[in-house]
Amino acid sequence: MNNSGTRSGGTTSPITSHILDVRLGRPAAGVAVTLERRGADESWQFLGRDATNSDGRASGLFWEGELAPGRYRLTFDTGSYFAEQQVDHFYPLVTIEFQVARADQHYHVPLLLSPFGYSTYRGS
Repeated sequence: MNNSGTRSGGTTSPITSHILDVRLGRPAAGVAVTLERRGADESWQFLGRDATNSDGRASGLFWEGELAPGRYRLTFDTGSYFAEQQVDHFYPLVTIEFQVARADQHYHVPLLLSPFGYSTYRGS
């Protein structure tokens, strides 16, 4: 993988994220992001980890195996991000669960972040 979140040959992770720090009005760089998939036994299985780049993007979350329909979870280490900046905050982790319906689609999950709130949506 290179810094753009693509493998050599141009393939892109089918699950990506982008974090904007609305307090500062710019991308949130250096936020650790973990991706998991819920298994048939209801436990969460680790799939990958990345950190947002200088543009706030996490594009290297999933490379091994095939994307399959099911429930997935992204966990953002927002506490470390704000602590590094010495900013009081309320949410040490932001966890977003979402449903993958079609394995042939791209799933982009942006996070709009502030020290005391956040929102998300399915992007493109």
